[in-house]
Amino acid sequence: MSENVGPTGQGSPEAAASARPRVLVVGGKVRQLRKARELGLDVVHAQYPNAYGSEHWPYVDQALLLDYSDVDRVLPMARALHEEFPFRTAVTLTEFGLLPAARINEALGLAGESVETVELLLDKARMRQRLAEKGISPVASAVGRSTRDVRDFVAAHGLPIIVKPVRESGSLAVFCVREEAEVDAVAEKYRSLNDKDWAQGDVAFADTFQEFLMEEYLEGPLFSVETLSFDGRHVVVATTGRELGGSGFAEFGTTGFAEIGLSMPAPHPPEAVAEATRLVFDFLDAVGLRNGPGHTEVKLTPRGPRILESHNRIGGYAINEMAEHVYGVDMERYALAAGFGLLEPLEGAPEPRGAMALRCLLPEPGRVVEVSGIEAVRADPAFVDLHVMVRPGDVVNPLTWNEDIGGYVVARGADAEEAIAHSRRLAAAVHVRTEPVA
Repeated sequence: MSENVGPTGQGSPEAAASARPRVLVVGGKVRQLRKARELGLDVVHAQYPNAYGSEHWPYVDQALLLDYSDVDRVLPMARALHEEFPFRTAVTLTEFGLLPAARINEALGLAGESVETVELLLDKARMRQRLAEKGISPVASAVGRSTRDVRDFVAAHGLPIIVKPVRESGSLAVFCVREEAEVDAVAEKYRSLNDKDWAQGDVAFADTFQEFLMEEYLEGPLFSVETLSFDGRHVVVATTGRELGGSGFAEFGTTGFAEIGLSMPAPHPPEAVAEATRLVFDFLDAVGLRNGPGHTEVKLTPRGPRILESHNRIGGYAINEMAEHVYGVDMERYALAAGFGLLEPLEGAPEPRGAMALRCLLPEPGRVVEVSGIEAVRADPAFVDLHVMVRPGDVVNPLTWNEDIGGYVVARGADAEEAIAHSRRLAAAVHVRTEPVA
């Protein structure tokens, strides 16, 4: 095992003798390891070898460096490490770490969310089946592999429909089929994504594009409910409005499904948000989520709220930072502390203190020549945060999923509408100039 254990900056004899509780953190960012240390935890960290460096060392007692998404490989390594440096539970704040963490906890008899719950949230087809069994959030859906499957589903439920991965997240490979002419082509187009050269971390499951989930199209605004659960009692931490955009995949979906804007609190009528919140609590009970964070996306349809999908993790982009500023709750700390009794459970939903909004940077496709305007944006009174993810020489792809953005800016406001306006203004002030790629 020695070749898989990286330098830590912490002496292992001291770590072994420590009386402090120890946690295995699967994946994640340096700031999350720092928060675990600040909570009084010793840290065992599983991470990709190319994502681990000296900046991790002050917060890590033992590092397990490997492809942690490979469950069959990580389990025996985690078991061996647990024998030498026992940890109380495995925790993750990343999508790809959810199943490995649950499998580690199950195999070692440790506390944590069950593998069944995690699988129900990762597998959207199983999630739909569970909801149908419980009579919750009815949505027509079926798993398909062929053009015949798409034709049969359209014949039964009409157009438009959504075709998307059974598993995966981040708006990856979502097609909207609106016209009859698209029905016979979408299965082949979806399966052709098998041939794409996906980077590490883009696709969670090797067989992602072998089959797909077909769902009726849900009309209405999208928002998400951010929750923390305490021994099966669910508390709403925040609500997040979500704006979609992009070019979609190829000719399908003239409106894409990449998330280009977030706002907190969600700018929707309070009665609609309250009804959706009750649905989310029923949903979390149905999948058996007991502790830690939840990120559940809901459509407000003319027939009432409908669950789109959910994850037992914190939402992406700057959801946690926005929730901390607007609602005063650091969900990452609660996620890391779950099962240790280090933080007092929330008794109820916190009240918002103002609002924040995030707007993505959406440069024209091409090679980046220049990035400007950053200093002026940072000096603006409404500015909160800015992440520019492209630099000169990078190639910007057409916007088809969340990983294609050029970065994002976060702005504050007295309410959601004002924060949204400021975020759009500041995003427009960051100029990413591109030129066509030959």
